[in-house]
Amino acid sequence: MRRHIRPLLALLALALLSLPAGAKAASRAYAVDGDCGGRPATTVRMAPGYCLGLIWQGAGTDGPRMPRGLLPLPGGDWLVTDLGGWEAGRGAVWRLSFGADGAARWRRLAQGLSMPHTVARGPDGRIYVSEMNRILTLDPDAADPAATVRTVIGDLPDNRLHDNRHPLSSFVFDGDGALLVNVGAPSDRCLDVRGRPRTDGSGGCADSAETAQVRRHAYLGNGRWAEDSTVFASGLRNSIALVRHRSGTILQGENSVDLTTPDHPYDEINVLRRGGHYGWPYCVDLTTPLPGWSAAQARCDRRDRPVALLPPHAAPLDLIYYEGAMFPELRGRLLMSWHGYRRAAGRIVAAETDAQGRPLTDIGGRYAIYPRGALPYPAGAPSVRGKALTPGWDAVAGRQPRGSPVVLAVAADGSIWVTDDRSRAILRIARLEIAD
Repeated sequence: MRRHIRPLLALLALALLSLPAGAKAASRAYAVDGDCGGRPATTVRMAPGYCLGLIWQGAGTDGPRMPRGLLPLPGGDWLVTDLGGWEAGRGAVWRLSFGADGAARWRRLAQGLSMPHTVARGPDGRIYVSEMNRILTLDPDAADPAATVRTVIGDLPDNRLHDNRHPLSSFVFDGDGALLVNVGAPSDRCLDVRGRPRTDGSGGCADSAETAQVRRHAYLGNGRWAEDSTVFASGLRNSIALVRHRSGTILQGENSVDLTTPDHPYDEINVLRRGGHYGWPYCVDLTTPLPGWSAAQARCDRRDRPVALLPPHAAPLDLIYYEGAMFPELRGRLLMSWHGYRRAAGRIVAAETDAQGRPLTDIGGRYAIYPRGALPYPAGAPSVRGKALTPGWDAVAGRQPRGSPVVLAVAADGSIWVTDDRSRAILRIARLEIAD
């Protein structure tokens, strides 16, 4: 009976996320106090020299219900993808602009979408958006943007009925214009109904599965990509966080399996190589077989090891390289959003990198947890070298919710914008100005 409890609780949590926005707004509202680069400052405790301003927080029917993706447009407007809920057909793409008084103004460009997440500009200058089971394009400047929606890649796996809740698609463009597309795992740990590992290849859990991978769709030119794909990398449970460095390095943030223990397993940063296998559903951490798999079955020593471990259940949902003007000290660093709901998550972290964009690491080290304290990484394990920009994004009654950062984007002025889907908010990290 126990093994059925957690899926039911997870479904309840998803149901709560899908409540009308007004039902949750009061309990997850950000209080503001002072100024943060021209925006109201939240009470979130930041690293010295930084502040977190509130751009917008929804409380009614206008604007996205669950803001996820962000893309700045010329002139100061933004595109925002709206997950809408964990059911097909509730998502949308919105355009955010601002009045003379700085107030947010929303225009819905497309609706009826299925869990849209990534929004990015392609090698041809067009705008592309990932839905659960397709990649589409649209023209945000058209008189009727919805009429310009066109499927670019269709028939991606429809995962919404699986118990893992990894239905979201995301993508990144490679140097030759190819689309590298995430296809999430079909389950959490590849277990059968009795809680034992599937070893017969059922349920999409064999090495040859068509899920738990990053696919490569070749660029054909003029806004067209091959419908057929090749497997770029596999053994990846959930690759929502993908980024390409200008050197060609592809990084992936792995959301590891959801064991009940708060201190295990660790999430990962992986350097993806073509043909690599990164362990799911057999291995976690560096070379640790998951419960139920023997060392001989798991063959962890034959899997690609992560370049760095992240805290358990950090849930990295976005990776970007910062190249803005506002924070010279962050240039070249890898910014990560940790979206998870457990004690190490709710943070934005800036990791130091080498010339190839790989995070620099320390051996061992410690990671911070809420409400206070720190815990060690495994002995001999690499952990990212860097700092949390948001060390105090924990819940404070009447002042702020626990942070749930999703997507990060750099504005023209170098400020860092971030979506918070659980609190239905868009926030902005700016330089903290100290009055003389």
